[in-house]
Amino acid sequence: MRFIAESISNLFAGTRRSRERRRHERMVTKSLTGKRADLRDLYDGWLENNIISVKCPVVLISQLQRSGGTLLCQLFDGHPQCHVHPPEWHIAYSGKGAWPELDLGAPPEEWFKILFETQVSTAFRKGYQKFAGDEVDRFPFLFLPSLQREIFLRCLTRTKVTSPRDVFDAYMTSYFNAWLDNQNRYGPKKIVTAFAAGFATRERNVERFFDVYPDGKLLSTIRDPETWYVSARGYSEKRWGDFEHSLGQWQQAAQSMLKSKERYGDRVCILKFEDVLAHTEATMRSLAPNLGIHFDNALLVPTFNKFPIRAHSSFPVESGGVVLDPLSRRELLTSKERDAIKRLTGETYERVVQFALRVERLSALEQKQV
Repeated sequence: MRFIAESISNLFAGTRRSRERRRHERMVTKSLTGKRADLRDLYDGWLENNIISVKCPVVLISQLQRSGGTLLCQLFDGHPQCHVHPPEWHIAYSGKGAWPELDLGAPPEEWFKILFETQVSTAFRKGYQKFAGDEVDRFPFLFLPSLQREIFLRCLTRTKVTSPRDVFDAYMTSYFNAWLDNQNRYGPKKIVTAFAAGFATRERNVERFFDVYPDGKLLSTIRDPETWYVSARGYSEKRWGDFEHSLGQWQQAAQSMLKSKERYGDRVCILKFEDVLAHTEATMRSLAPNLGIHFDNALLVPTFNKFPIRAHSSFPVESGGVVLDPLSRRELLTSKERDAIKRLTGETYERVVQFALRVERLSALEQKQV
């Protein structure tokens, strides 16, 4: 009797396994062919079940090139209250040059064409990349432009557009939801941070930015003109090698920073580049409340999508994290060059520094306790 019972049990088990195998094979076939394999169906599933709204104010990081904006943006990466736009924000089809003026009477397709950043397609194919001296760091960047367009258009069909802010909210929603491998997409967010080098040196750009984001912030770093010139010249001799022209660009950018601070007050926050490097924790602890976010240890390490990343430097970079080497590069200048830089920029630099964020530096005991 026991033998018969075991035989019957084995027969049913074999039948069950066979049925499960056939069911699995049918599911494999459906997944690889027909409707379930169709990109349209996959998009619809993502659109219906996974979209999060992004309507946060933007903290725009912008100042003269080679002044630490890339580093600052990477320090925000991974903060649980921040959406961080990873590559440089190429605002509109004019690139980084000018803030777009949107015709609210135009169809949404036109708005998307204006705002879409074509470099995401390259980053998807080749990976997100940053130069660290002569080397290139690459990271996966799974971003689907056609999905972004779908999300953007769907957002606007469900929204009564009364201002450019509605369009930009739809754009940010589409951007962060089309970035499929974003490791920091979920959770309660307070701000979007984005970096656009040189953008804020134009007064009209800053005005248009605050027209759209009256609750936004402009975050600018001021770099000592001596180490700035060494970095700029090392990055591109062709662009920055002309001494007086380059220092004139630095001077103009610093003056723009002063004008923005005078006009917009607390909505503009100036940081010393040297503080960000030499006193990273104290700087970020002082800055976080200014932006309405809490301090988090993520603010201490530059990352891309939570992966450690090396500095975007004109010089060789051996390791990740915040490096202090740029602070000593004024030694590469001749005494004649240092004297000329002080003569051309010294007074303006001191004025800007007066408006920089006051950093409450941590004592040695506090650093051990944190």
